[in-house]
Amino acid sequence: MIKIENFYKKYDSKSDYVVQNVNLQIEPKKITCLLGPNGSGKSTIMNCICGFIYGTKGSICVSDSNNNLINVEENQSSVMKNIGYVPEISKLPPELKVLEFLTYAAENHNLSKEETLQSIKYLVSKLDLESLLTKKIKTLSKGQQQRVSFAQGLIHNPANLILDEPNSGLDPLQIKQLRTFIKELSQTKAILMSTHILSEAVNLTSEIYIIKKGKIVKAKDLQNLENEYLEIMENEN
Repeated sequence: MIKIENFYKKYDSKSDYVVQNVNLQIEPKKITCLLGPNGSGKSTIMNCICGFIYGTKGSICVSDSNNNLINVEENQSSVMKNIGYVPEISKLPPELKVLEFLTYAAENHNLSKEETLQSIKYLVSKLDLESLLTKKIKTLSKGQQQRVSFAQGLIHNPANLILDEPNSGLDPLQIKQLRTFIKELSQTKAILMSTHILSEAVNLTSEIYIIKKGKIVKAKDLQNLENEYLEIMENEN
């Protein structure tokens, strides 16, 4: 579970809040979506959950496998053990081969050799990485790098999963396969994903929150969701 309460973020004292009064609870066995245009605050919220940046006011807590809540700002290292993060733009070490990178990611999470082998075998199968294992990351396409990034986010089998535009760079078949995998993962994990694509939100998620200029509105009536979202997009400027 991820719990966000009365959360605000601004980058300096003279600027406006980029995220305002966010209250969210990301429940286990659900896929929750932040739906909004680029620049609306989706990635800022996700970066704050992971502890890459800290908020200005309010709190964010993340649960561990025993459902204990950990405050992000008080114990960021413990939070990262219980979160898998897949960014929109993968920043992977270009000179490493895929297998080397995934092994390195597993070692960073203190997985044993046996746990590492089991996790890599599972993720290679689910994300169709077999043919990529001996290739250097710099030789991979954007879509291939995205699948490798997804694998590193899951290497330690975290209780919570953060997906920032997870289908970026994937072709239609890969998107379909990844949707199936994400739904499978949601049977045991709390998943928060972001997208600016309405169809992705509707096809994948259990609960949708529209975000505009850092403010969140829960989408209660999915029948009118398209009209509401298009109106927000049209009035963005």
